[in-house]
Amino acid sequence: MTYPANRSALILIDIQESFRQMPFWSETDLPAFREAVLALDAGCRARDVPVVHIYHVGAAGPFTEASGHVRGLDWLPGAPAVTFHKHTHNAFSDTGLDLWLRRRDINHLIIAGIRTEQCCETTTRVGADMGYSVDFVTEATLTFPMTHAGSGRTYSADEIKAHTELVLAGRFARIARAAEALDALE
Repeated sequence: MTYPANRSALILIDIQESFRQMPFWSETDLPAFREAVLALDAGCRARDVPVVHIYHVGAAGPFTEASGHVRGLDWLPGAPAVTFHKHTHNAFSDTGLDLWLRRRDINHLIIAGIRTEQCCETTTRVGADMGYSVDFVTEATLTFPMTHAGSGRTYSADEIKAHTELVLAGRFARIARAAEALDALE
């Protein structure tokens, strides 16, 4: 499957300093995540595919604009085509993202960012329901272990990523590695 580069966009979700302030933050998977994100960013820019930054703004803590943490992690390249701030789990509600994409005739999204099962997965589902073709690049998403409130079982980041792929694949997105997503751009 191929997609016209001029009808595609890279959506980088919540790759922000706010997360480094959270008690669950771990740098265990950060090197591989950073490498995949940087490969996507460089590859998309080389193909003139717009890079979109999305940042989550919350009502309290390190996700408030007043905290100074609602900004890209220090290694994230600057100068995106556009930046949107969101207040929900998906990058579309009340952000202007959909209008921005449609005005540019973009119909294919490459999704990457933090957290795999929350904002990245939710944006993928909403985007697919809105008619966008989506490449979900799991290796360019980051998440952290979570403990189930009812059972007390802790799910690893890898288990959460595997579940996200299971529920998205073929329904809401094509699951792709960074190189596959870039190779599909014509």
